Amino acid sequence: MADPRPDPASEPEAVFPREVGLFADSYSERSRFSFCGHVLSITQTFGSRLGVAARVWDSALSLCNYFENHKVDFRGKKVIELGAGTGIVGILAALQGGDVTITDLPLALEQIQGNVQANVPAGARAQVRALSWGIDQHVFPGDYDLVLGADIVYRESTFPLLLGTLQHLCGPQGTIYLASKMREEHGTESFFQYLLPQHFRLELAQRDEDENVNIYRARHRERRPV
Repeated sequence: MADPRPDPASEPEAVFPREVGLFADSYSERSRFSFCGHVLSITQTFGSRLGVAARVWDSALSLCNYFENHKVDFRGKKVIELGAGTGIVGILAALQGGDVTITDLPLALEQIQGNVQANVPAGARAQVRALSWGIDQHVFPGDYDLVLGADIVYRESTFPLLLGTLQHLCGPQGTIYLASKMREEHGTESFFQYLLPQHFRLELAQRDEDENVNIYRARHRERRPV
């Protein structure tokens, strides 16, 4: 279960920054979350630079809860997280035994790397890399067992880029887990109802009415013999 309360040790620094940071346009807040027996300490850096990548979104917490409740097995699996933001989903996957690559745009990597260093012990496998959908996904292998994303479906102009990235990264027997706040104004529902099913076998794995968050599971469609 997630505990969204800020870490008290970080509150004075976050609320009353010292010296030159007093009038800075960003501030950091550390929160603790508990999943699968792990306590995660996640730093979120709020401000104009990171934008939507700064915070832990409800969809990320829903996806982590889903992994815990359904005992999703990450052991020995090759895993990649897209649009990671804080990295909380990929970090949990690494702690659960996955060989994890956590990705986002370059501006978010410092925040993710800091959270990885704070939570992932030596011996666990988690690397942080930049990935721009539709541009450099082919630098990555196309055989991931699990592709993860939380609240990454919210800008219609990126839908074709995301779709192409998912098609490349997900291995032939791989599974995609996407958790998303169902924002009608952002075209989120149309992505899952019309676009993604054209290329993947899609099922609704979980619906959270209170948070308006859906978790979808997708796999490649079986290729018909020529």
